[in-house]
Amino acid sequence: MTLLPLPVPAGPADDAPPYETWEGQTAVLAGAGAAGRRAAAWVRSLPPPPLPVPVGAWLAGELPAAIETAMGSLDPEECDCMAPDGRAVDGTGGVDAATMSTLAAVPVVLAEAGWLAPDQQARLLTIASAVTGAVRLIAQDPGTAILHGLLTRLCAVLDHAARPDGPALSCDGQV
Repeated sequence: MTLLPLPVPAGPADDAPPYETWEGQTAVLAGAGAAGRRAAAWVRSLPPPPLPVPVGAWLAGELPAAIETAMGSLDPEECDCMAPDGRAVDGTGGVDAATMSTLAAVPVVLAEAGWLAPDQQARLLTIASAVTGAVRLIAQDPGTAILHGLLTRLCAVLDHAARPDGPALSCDGQV
């Protein structure tokens, strides 16, 4: 069997229809940015390690910056699409690969953050997962994410994980 790519459609390369925003898009994206800032503030408020270690600096600086950047950069125009030559192109949701790499490192880095309580580690995992999920939602199906409240639900998960009233546990699990 021989596979041939579909011919490139006739017409100028810029004949794609202009992007139109979805109803409520501006408010939903602004809410996502605010939820990202709150989550980043919570991460910055975590206790530092007893001795300076690289993971402590990463948790205090690079990770919260990545959370803020990702949630503040969500862009529905950067969704999955077809290239002019007919190839499928994965969207970025408006977030660069370095930021996504920082978020993807959270499960691995937590193994080195033994000074954090299990509750704090679980909340960090939840935050990284919710932010990564928000980016993928916007990249794969921004209309559904915005119009049906999926992004808003992930922001609620983010807010719940970053709530300041969570149980204050010591490193040995005592309340």
